[in-house]
Amino acid sequence: MGNRLIQYLLLALVIAFLGVFLLAPIFTVVGVGLDWRLLAEVFSNYIYREGLLNSFKIAVVTTFLVFLIAFPLALVYNRYEFPGKGLSHLLVMIPMILPPFVGALGFQQILGHYGVVNRLLSYCGIPAVDFLGGPGRFWSVCLIEALHLYPILYLNLVTALGNLDPALDEAARNLGASRWTRFCRITFPLMKPGILAGGSIVLVWSFTELGTPLMFGYNRVTSVQIFNGIMELESNPVPYALVVVMLFFAAAMYLAGKFALGKSALNTTVKGTAGAGTIRPAGWRKFGPTALFALVTFAAALPHIALVLTAFSLRWYNTVLPRHFTLLHFENALSNKIVLPSIVNSLNYSLLAMVIAVAAGVLVSLAAVRWKLRGSMLADLLAMLPLAVPGIIIAFGYLGMSVKFGSAAAYFNPVENPFLLLGIAYAVRRLPYVVRSVSAGLEQTPEELENAARSFGATAFTTLRKITLPLVFANVIVGALFAFSFSMLEVSDSLILAQKAEFYPITRAIYDLSQILGSGPFIACAFGVWAMLFLAAALAAAGALLGNKIGTIFKL
Repeated sequence: MGNRLIQYLLLALVIAFLGVFLLAPIFTVVGVGLDWRLLAEVFSNYIYREGLLNSFKIAVVTTFLVFLIAFPLALVYNRYEFPGKGLSHLLVMIPMILPPFVGALGFQQILGHYGVVNRLLSYCGIPAVDFLGGPGRFWSVCLIEALHLYPILYLNLVTALGNLDPALDEAARNLGASRWTRFCRITFPLMKPGILAGGSIVLVWSFTELGTPLMFGYNRVTSVQIFNGIMELESNPVPYALVVVMLFFAAAMYLAGKFALGKSALNTTVKGTAGAGTIRPAGWRKFGPTALFALVTFAAALPHIALVLTAFSLRWYNTVLPRHFTLLHFENALSNKIVLPSIVNSLNYSLLAMVIAVAAGVLVSLAAVRWKLRGSMLADLLAMLPLAVPGIIIAFGYLGMSVKFGSAAAYFNPVENPFLLLGIAYAVRRLPYVVRSVSAGLEQTPEELENAARSFGATAFTTLRKITLPLVFANVIVGALFAFSFSMLEVSDSLILAQKAEFYPITRAIYDLSQILGSGPFIACAFGVWAMLFLAAALAAAGALLGNKIGTIFKL
């Protein structure tokens, strides 16, 4: 009885934490912004309407491009055995080692008026194209977001395909069904949960993305308009209404996708067999899938390649490759007064976020999977909510709470010191990764050892410490790696909540450096290279520990 009481108290503590730092910011924004006069001003103002329309178009186009990239890759990976298949999973993660707004620094060098693409076009006698102005800017934003987000959908599709039973396809083929019929009647319906999980995240993420449009100077989108309105928040409440409208449309897009795709009734009765039903092409054809993955990987890595070349280039103007290389930008980055403090700040914020996310995530997973407490499903739902609620909305809610409560929230004032606020904000945003990772480990671990320990008189705490947690230790480490590494490069919270230079995290420092005329973008690229290498190491470690099941981290 005592153990059960402690379990319920821990669960109540987690739910209270999520209520204060997840639901309260959302309700704060809704409470102020849900005013018909403010909403009327948003919809009557042409600039705000255009921003909403542009955000919606970016979301739709980006999601379409993501499907064009991820769907064939997932089908090929599931269907064929090919050279380098084991490495392909790691290569697919390359776009995730850098926030797209940092990659935009490198992409500007590729797509600029005197950049790589226009130089290649000039060799072919084709006039230069303005990729970073007019309609070209829109397509550039969509492209770089798609190249960053396609791994999320790909990993969900591979996981969904891995759960299919090859016997169903074999039975349909024996009955004379064509390959197209089998795909439409069996494979695609059973993939719907994976499509929903990945597609919903991509749609909402691209609709609310702040960093990429901001870096490209594409200001007529709602997220950038909200960011630009922060400085006059106390005198102008319109940004609150913009956030409410964004939240409404984000939720509507998620629900529309859910109702459109539905959930196949068969997916709960099907269990795949790893490696079953795959085809081994003969001769030169076996390199076809390898070439496809290599081509997509190269395209996705272009922003990273350009970022690295820009960081090392002394001059890169109207040429395909830089003419001279230097380490000067790395030296300037080290000597810049905001660079080293921002690294220390990010380490502090991210370590705090990791501790909070791991503690809360482990408790939520234990309550839902092992303890099976009443209310655990509510905690699991709240823990997953940050995947569906845009980060900019949660960050803006924290800012609104600090303005609304004033001195009562002195410890959570981003102007005075955002340490606690940013640490908690990062933790809430990355909590789903910890919960999904630990829950997957618990579901795959039989309870017999724990039951045996309890039958021999071990207390619940001893069983948890000596058996349960050691069995899922790798999953806990993976969740902690994701929480820490993605917190180091969090964009929305950092740009909105870090108000003073002395408290800047890495991403806010990179943004400020990129705005300096002259050498600023080059120094920012050098700083971005360090961040890219750091996150690459963390993702490689997570991939090695979790293997093909890494896609479960990005499931709703």
